[in-house]
Amino acid sequence: MEKLTEQKLADLFKKRFSENVTSTEVLPPSGSYREYIRLKSANYTAIGTWNKDEKENNAFVNFSFQLRSTGLNVPEIYEYDPKARIYLQEDLGDTTLFSFLTDIRNQKGFSSEIQDAYRKVVRVLPVIQVTAGKVIDFNFCYPRKAFDRQSMMWDLNYFKYYFLKLAKINFDEQALEDDYSAFCDYLLRAESDFFMMRDFQSRNILLRQDEPWFIDYQGGRRGALQYDLASLLYDAKANIPQPVREELIEEYLDHLTDIHPVDRKEFLQYFYGYVLIRMMQAMGAYGFRGFYEKKAHFLKSIPFALKNLNMVMKKIDIPIQLPELYHVLNSLSESEVLNDIVTKESGLTVSVTSFSYKKGLPVDNSGNGGGFVFDCRALPNPGRLIEYQKLTGKDSQVISYLEAYPEVASFLDSVFSLVDGSIKTYIARKFTHLSVQFGCTGGQHRSVFLAERLSTHLRDNFPVKVVLQHKELE
Repeated sequence: MEKLTEQKLADLFKKRFSENVTSTEVLPPSGSYREYIRLKSANYTAIGTWNKDEKENNAFVNFSFQLRSTGLNVPEIYEYDPKARIYLQEDLGDTTLFSFLTDIRNQKGFSSEIQDAYRKVVRVLPVIQVTAGKVIDFNFCYPRKAFDRQSMMWDLNYFKYYFLKLAKINFDEQALEDDYSAFCDYLLRAESDFFMMRDFQSRNILLRQDEPWFIDYQGGRRGALQYDLASLLYDAKANIPQPVREELIEEYLDHLTDIHPVDRKEFLQYFYGYVLIRMMQAMGAYGFRGFYEKKAHFLKSIPFALKNLNMVMKKIDIPIQLPELYHVLNSLSESEVLNDIVTKESGLTVSVTSFSYKKGLPVDNSGNGGGFVFDCRALPNPGRLIEYQKLTGKDSQVISYLEAYPEVASFLDSVFSLVDGSIKTYIARKFTHLSVQFGCTGGQHRSVFLAERLSTHLRDNFPVKVVLQHKELE
């Protein structure tokens, strides 16, 4: 930040608080071109902001006044100098939802504390969209008043030019444009008379006294309910486990229906369409900032985004044909450029194997040796019961049987604790391989169940590649 701009912000600070600034702290840059500085005096603190885009400033300042008028947790705007393109806003601290979940996750995995924080957010989101949306003056929206066809096409072409082309993905451009048009037609059928925050993700939510506060809504506009929920739950590096996502969707819908009636089935059908367009917009940003501007940390989100995309492609069920778009999205996992990034960013591979002690320990082909071998034979054995003998540890009946025993849960907790500790150390020391093996009598029930559970736990909680193998089921 230029010295002259910093001095103007200090002057605004003194005008507001009648105290001189005694210390300043330049805050790390975000994904935008705005610049932030923390200003402090003996008794006060504030965040000074400079942004050359005057219309964007007007949107943020006016939306802040309007959202605060409804009682929502957004920063107070202390002073605004539109000519200098600067403003002072309330200092909400440094604890974002993302930094909070990262710290807790490193200690405990995706724990109940993280889930509780997300529940608070999804409970207030309908209030932002529906209740506050009624007082928003959409004339301040910039660059569009609504998430309309033009907005959607901007995002889709952002993805095409800055992600697909820079990642060297082959596609039929006209066929893709045709699918883009059909996709927009479909998304525009969803009810959309609501306030859409636009970039509603974990880095734009701050936690203050355990309550969520919201920032960076200057891109807000009229739009569908599904978009902000998609932004929150499919935020790439937040890496929310899929079962938790589904619980949070239900929590959101429970609170939404208290103030606005919706058809849940129809909502979810449109929801995964909006997840898809939001993910493409985000990947466009990763490509622009990472491939084009050479900011390497944006590339770190790509492995998580591809993982989310694969999951969404299995769940999406919209009643239109999008052959070229689906072909392109499904082909991303085959890209050499993207696979090089995934390999680089996910340097640790964890091999999880189930086996039968009757046939001996599996061979570790990594060449590293070591790792864990867990003997499951002391646990209750469903294989002794005739109704389970032809089933495996992947079948729901066997899963329910094993889950009914506290000693199985205790065993699994111990496994998680031991393996998690090693993974954190291995990642820190840049090791490339860890082997975890589960053995039981036949290699069919208990070992398979435990290997499946550990694999899910690792994929949900760590940026690692998990290779799962069931020796006796192959």
